[in-house]
Amino acid sequence: MPSQQKFVYSFTEGNKELKDLLGGKGANLAEMTNLGLPVPPGFTITTEACKVFLETGSEPTSLHEEISAHLDALEQEMGKKLGQADNPLLVSVRSGAKFSMPGMMDTVLNIGLSDASVAGLVAQSGNERFAWDSYRRLVQMFGKTVLGVDGELFEEALDEAKHAKGTTDDLALDAADLRELVEVFKGIVERETGRAFPQDPRVQMDLAIHAVFHSWNGDRARLYRRQERIPNDLGTAVNVCTMVFGNLGEDSGTGVAFTRDPSTGTQGVYGDYLSNAQGEDVVAGIRNTLPLAELEKLDKKSYDELMAIMQKLENHYLDLCDIEFTIERGKLWMLQTRVGKRTAAAAFRIAVQLVDQGLIDLDEALMRVTGGQLSQLMFPRFAPNTESRQIAWGLAASPGAAIGKVVFDSYTAVKWSRSGEKVILVRRETNPDDLDGMIAAEGILTSRGGKTSHAAVVARGMGKTCVCGAEELEVDTKARRFTTADGQVIHEGDLVSIDGATGKVYLGEVPVLPSPVVEYFEGTLHAGADVQGGLVQAVHRLMSHADGRRRLAVRANADNAEDGGRARRYGAQGIGLCRTEHMFLGEERRKEVEHLILADNDKDRELALSTLLPLQKSDFLELFQAMDGLPVTVRLLDPPLHEFLPDITELSVRVALAEARKDPNENDLRLLQAVHKLHEQNPMLGLRGVRLGLVIPGLFGMQVRAIAEAAAERKLAGGDPRPEVMIPLVGTVQELELVRDECERVLAEVAQSTGVHLDIKLGTMIELPRAAVTAGQIAEAAEFFSFGTNDLTQTVWGFSRDDVEASFFTAYLEKGIFGVSPFETIDRDGVGSLVKHAVEAGRATRPDLKLGVCGEHGGDPDSVHFFHEVGLDYVSCSPFRIPVARLEAGRAAIETAGSDSR
Repeated sequence: MPSQQKFVYSFTEGNKELKDLLGGKGANLAEMTNLGLPVPPGFTITTEACKVFLETGSEPTSLHEEISAHLDALEQEMGKKLGQADNPLLVSVRSGAKFSMPGMMDTVLNIGLSDASVAGLVAQSGNERFAWDSYRRLVQMFGKTVLGVDGELFEEALDEAKHAKGTTDDLALDAADLRELVEVFKGIVERETGRAFPQDPRVQMDLAIHAVFHSWNGDRARLYRRQERIPNDLGTAVNVCTMVFGNLGEDSGTGVAFTRDPSTGTQGVYGDYLSNAQGEDVVAGIRNTLPLAELEKLDKKSYDELMAIMQKLENHYLDLCDIEFTIERGKLWMLQTRVGKRTAAAAFRIAVQLVDQGLIDLDEALMRVTGGQLSQLMFPRFAPNTESRQIAWGLAASPGAAIGKVVFDSYTAVKWSRSGEKVILVRRETNPDDLDGMIAAEGILTSRGGKTSHAAVVARGMGKTCVCGAEELEVDTKARRFTTADGQVIHEGDLVSIDGATGKVYLGEVPVLPSPVVEYFEGTLHAGADVQGGLVQAVHRLMSHADGRRRLAVRANADNAEDGGRARRYGAQGIGLCRTEHMFLGEERRKEVEHLILADNDKDRELALSTLLPLQKSDFLELFQAMDGLPVTVRLLDPPLHEFLPDITELSVRVALAEARKDPNENDLRLLQAVHKLHEQNPMLGLRGVRLGLVIPGLFGMQVRAIAEAAAERKLAGGDPRPEVMIPLVGTVQELELVRDECERVLAEVAQSTGVHLDIKLGTMIELPRAAVTAGQIAEAAEFFSFGTNDLTQTVWGFSRDDVEASFFTAYLEKGIFGVSPFETIDRDGVGSLVKHAVEAGRATRPDLKLGVCGEHGGDPDSVHFFHEVGLDYVSCSPFRIPVARLEAGRAAIETAGSDSR
């Protein structure tokens, strides 16, 4: 008979490898217990229990009994019972998913306190104020988190109590004040919920556990998962842990520490500490904290023990560790550890530091950084010595240069952002309910909180610029303004600039400079410069390793010599997409295209093509020179011809006005007739791509001749041009065969007339579902495929991108239909399966078929891994995304090698 599924684990039973089952917090509490560190005893309810609860609406049958057994064991170990009147055991109930989601799910402290047990806590602690403060916190947290009472009601009551006492400091309230506040809070609970605050400690614990389960599907948790691309089906574990108290007096306290600076990666003592406080006070940023180094002066014994534990944890996890701790009357307790969130700059620096310390190898270091982080490092920075007026200086919590209009709440941030405004969210302190606004804002500014506050931790995780703890600012969210130390009032809508690298806040817009990482890729950074504490050197080392490990080549989407040159400096190994339609822009060339469209006989058409030929050839000469020795894939004309004609409304008005003046313009009349003739209901599925080449005689032939003549001229000049011709929007092999015949004839003519041997490959874009399905047939006539995933995504999904992104994509993302837009990251199940089929079918027909991708997905980190997996030879993307693609291609190779070895 199979054994019954186990849903509860003691901290002594698990380890850090069980994150899927115990969540990150539970697995790491178990790991610290195994290491012999001082962890308060407790147990973890698994993510599997959460999944059953959310799917069925009730606990697994055996869960209540399992919790009771572990609670009994905990009570025996501690020598006291949950909530007993004379010597109460108190516990915390905390969420803990596999992936860190700071502040996004629920926590309840001091479970077990009641009207009966608060006296026992007074006797136990010898501190009446502490006991009533703990009870006050429980009613407030339980009321808001478990019972759904508006948290502002409790805050207002607390403010009234402080006002009556003539203070703004929580610590100024004495035991009598807090006892009275508990009664007020219980009254709020009963008034808002229709029932009294529960006095049974087991009922408190069970309801808190259920609330944590429910919080997995809370709005802020779902939004955070969508932002961080965390799957929705993982569930959260629940950790029930013996309470230890940092609010027992000045010999107690609570803090958060990092083994390295999460903003810069620098080694040292980093963190925040609050005397006489509970853990939520630090993270919430309600009180401004002390730097962790100050703990050495307050309690050297605990400080030295903490430093030793931090070193042990970093050496054990081989990474930056984020630690939460409490000191209870001089005794240090470890409440949590996890691999810490960090800024992009810190990620690169720390990875290389750990290599130099011999703790990890370069493969592991490369897996510790991401293309998304590299992209962040390429953002601009503020110019030094700016003349802009500095109005505040806070803590540099998350780097970057953010400029925007001041807003004071999440709703306004989202609303203004959606209308195209760049905004800075300003708060006294943020809380998880501000997540919408934090995502929408360019940056976050708070007047309270430290580097471990909610705002700082979440901003670093999202790569948002953040300045915290700008204490001299008086933030008035109701009046929608803040006041600086010298009395200047900044209103909502005023423009400010915040520097997350220095903590400085400026009025107005500060000029920006290119990132030093961009200067490094551009080759304009002074050789050997130790910029930003070795950041550029760290990027260089990891990029070099990625290049040595990757199998995928990286090309660029570039249409001219300037972009080609930039792409080459950024590490491109060729051009994967040159869009020839961009070469027809500009007034002079547009006129020539108009002549081609208006030509109604062979003579006029040939004249128009002969005029365009030298212009095209000149473009290709410049491009081939810039990319000498590297492949250049030239896509023949793709868009509908109407795109080269004037707007139909504008042209109609012009013609009507001319006729009203009795001075008609014959050319405009002909153009208007042509526009009407070419008008299509759905032009992106109409006369474009290969269809143009088949319907307009000589169009593709002219383009191929320009390519071939330019290549021949470059060869005769000693160059090494390597053009490839790509035919767009092919749906059937017959289309490709017809165009290929024309191309081969033109290439043979140019080779004969110039005496130059030309080895120019002919291939096609796979951007229609039919092309992907019949790729085996199409490969008979193609020497290479390039997947046009933009159009392939549109045609697979039946989406018109320009329309759907504005009309319903937001709703689809919110409802979870998409985890991410299929235009940002390849849809593996739909579009991806067609790509995979086309790869296999194409190579079955032609084993040496070269395969690439030239849609925007070519520079998306997740998509690069997919293209590596299915066996493409290269990805192609915009020049600025080339470094990201290079890095991710290296990471994909290491990831695949690791999977193969397992």
